[in-house]
Amino acid sequence: MYKIIQKRKYTYIASAILVVVSLTAIAMWGLKFGIDFKGGTLIRAQFTQDQEKDQIFDAVDAIGVNSLVVQKSEENTVLVRYIASTEVQNVAVQDTLKGIDEGVVFLSIDFIGASISEELKSNTLTAIVLAVVAIMFYIAWAFRSVSFPVSSWQYGFAAVIALFHDVIITVGIFAFLGKFFDVEVGVPFIAALLTILGYSVNDTIVIFDRIRENLLRSQGKEDFILLANRSINESLARSINTSGTLIVVLLAIIFFGGGSLTWFAVALSIGVVLGTYSSIFVATALLVSFYKKRHDKVIANEKEVNIESRK
Repeated sequence: MYKIIQKRKYTYIASAILVVVSLTAIAMWGLKFGIDFKGGTLIRAQFTQDQEKDQIFDAVDAIGVNSLVVQKSEENTVLVRYIASTEVQNVAVQDTLKGIDEGVVFLSIDFIGASISEELKSNTLTAIVLAVVAIMFYIAWAFRSVSFPVSSWQYGFAAVIALFHDVIITVGIFAFLGKFFDVEVGVPFIAALLTILGYSVNDTIVIFDRIRENLLRSQGKEDFILLANRSINESLARSINTSGTLIVVLLAIIFFGGGSLTWFAVALSIGVVLGTYSSIFVATALLVSFYKKRHDKVIANEKEVNIESRK
């Protein structure tokens, strides 16, 4: 049996470094928001014959539009997204596309206003906060049958800390990617964050549930630290196999799924790895730390009582 939980102080240090570095990246650079959050124009154009995406990108980029994204859609159809709100720029982009193919048909031209973008940001933050709070209360309620030697609300609190750990590091990585590789975030990235929350808490509950089963079987006779470590070992193969299978699928999406899904899959891949890590080395480790603090306090109180009784 691997002594995993006994090494928690080292993983605490590693997690703390990653979180601090991520928060620093977010504070210094922030995220590079795309059209979904800044507002702009989305043109869906159908050419008479298949066109190279790079050719379309280079032609439109020469106009000087900001945050240009060109994506293949259906056959002979492309999506052209950019941050622009003036009619002059929009007409220039349309003229450029006509220059590539005179028979191009504009299936739709949509404008996303700044007010809608601000509403998206607000709703995103609200959705994440509500999801985290709901998860914490659910876990506290679900584990109410094993409120000793660790309180049920501490199960929820430990899971939420692990969620924040995963989300902060993921956002920090994308702040780095945005700064140095011009990677923009939009609605798909927010969907990825919410999915990460769900996956991470699912992985955590798998281990917590095994701890609950072992607690009920041992009836409090087994040391909690040893019990937690055994529970991790019993769940380890399942967690790694599940995560590994999902990573394989996400890698296929990254390399073969097209531009619109690439960074969504990258964010999910980061979240899956972090979720597997944090369920063991953050959430479960925190449970053990809560127990250790409570246990040491009880021992200290008993010593004080014995000393007082001897006097």
